[in-house]
Amino acid sequence: MVCPDGCCLCGKVVTVIEYYKTIDGRLRQIEKMEAGCWVSVVDPTAKEMKMLIEDYGIDSGFLKSSLDEEESSRVEQEEDQTLIIVDTAVSEVSKNETLKFYTMPIGIIITAQQVFTISLRSSKVVDDVIAGRIRNVQTGFRTQFVLRLMMYITSTYLVYLKQIDKASDVLERQLHGAVKNQQLLQMMELEKSLVYFTTSLKSNDLTVNKILRGRVIKLYEEDQELLEDVLIELKQAQEMASIYSGILAGMVEACGSVISNNLNFVMWRLTTVTIILAIPTMVYSFYGMNTADLPFSEYTMFPTILSVVVTAVAALFLFKFGKFNKR
Repeated sequence: MVCPDGCCLCGKVVTVIEYYKTIDGRLRQIEKMEAGCWVSVVDPTAKEMKMLIEDYGIDSGFLKSSLDEEESSRVEQEEDQTLIIVDTAVSEVSKNETLKFYTMPIGIIITAQQVFTISLRSSKVVDDVIAGRIRNVQTGFRTQFVLRLMMYITSTYLVYLKQIDKASDVLERQLHGAVKNQQLLQMMELEKSLVYFTTSLKSNDLTVNKILRGRVIKLYEEDQELLEDVLIELKQAQEMASIYSGILAGMVEACGSVISNNLNFVMWRLTTVTIILAIPTMVYSFYGMNTADLPFSEYTMFPTILSVVVTAVAALFLFKFGKFNKR
């Protein structure tokens, strides 16, 4: 992680502001900002924010909006700068080993000669672009670069939705013998993640449709086709999220019923064992009283024999005709 002084424990100089440019068909890191480059900004310090505003001319309102975790997806234009905020999907494992998904806004600022991506935390999308996992990235074509970035953001939703589907299948198989809350908590976490995804995808869809109208960004023919592809991916992701959300809602309800049923079965077992163990106690309690009216009270072994016989009969009846072995 970057420290405020621009250095890390290993001694290497690092920065949260990095510059990349497509050179000879490949995305390469450069030392300073140039025309037609992409500037990646992650969690800037106050000094770096001041530099972005004063030296690079970034609108202060756009910068603050890009770093606001509660900011919703939207598009806005101010003089020669355009701000596009889109929600990106994030996956992580919590402290209690529960898989969780949520969304995080990332700001894309298009200036006259550069494209800036600004976020409060590092994201998989930006890391994958830097690693070269997105094809045909041309930073010089600013609109096309932004649209390819948005296409990859949407495809990330599809990947995480498939992971949610697989995770729900695994949990469904674990439900058969579940008596703890772990499976139920994981199901509820996945269901909450789908709510986040559905809300963010709808917001992104509205933003892309606004861009499609061409009033905010000038679109060429190739950009128009690419933007339509983004819309198709968004529609597919929304449909998948809606389907999985309905399935998970039913599974959460079923999960609670299964856990309750399994708990009832465990309680029935304990009740059965309690009844069986209570029989000898009752027999010895009767024969322990000072009375001669009980049958065969003169035989000291009779209570023991009677306890064993009655206990065996009761156990046989409960095991064979009861619910002990039925689930």
